[in-house]
Amino acid sequence: MHKLLSFFDENKLEAGCDEAGRGCLAGPVFAASVILPPDFKHPLLNDSKQISEKTRNLLRPIIEKEAISFGIGIVSPEDIDAINILNASFLAMHRAVDQLTKIPELLLIDGNRFRSYPEIKHVCIIKGDGKFLSIAAASVLAKTYRDDYMEGLDEKFPAYHWKKNKGYPTIAHRKAIADFGPTEHHRKTFTLLKLEEISLFD
Repeated sequence: MHKLLSFFDENKLEAGCDEAGRGCLAGPVFAASVILPPDFKHPLLNDSKQISEKTRNLLRPIIEKEAISFGIGIVSPEDIDAINILNASFLAMHRAVDQLTKIPELLLIDGNRFRSYPEIKHVCIIKGDGKFLSIAAASVLAKTYRDDYMEGLDEKFPAYHWKKNKGYPTIAHRKAIADFGPTEHHRKTFTLLKLEEISLFD
């Protein structure tokens, strides 16, 4: 595994930003913003998609304890439907930055697009969660907070298997939508069922 970088610009206070849940059919999109100390290192920290759920849950309290500051931003399914998922992802990241107790001088954004945050410069980094420690830390927080939220929803809506699929479009999730219809937590502007799946589940 290649070594993740501590900073993009060592002369600036940087916050890494990432989101979780963009491709889901149900639930909010979550984002996190993390400012790490310059000497922060952890051998297990990587892009949250590359590490196990157990490792993510192990890393979360370490990141929260060691971070100079961190914030979590959430945008609801209703707002996702109103403004679209791309804008909702930007808004979730803005809300995460709003929570920071220190104002960063530079935002490191995972991905290739972002809407500028007022008065803070940013740089977009494709696959940034596998390149920079602060973005990797943000990806772990966004993912674990969202997973916890979806597991909580699963208790009220067990038919949709959210504990397992976290709202992503698995076959079991789509079959539940075909059988029981969408809930208030589903994103109504998303293609919840494809035509061939509707006939498949009939």
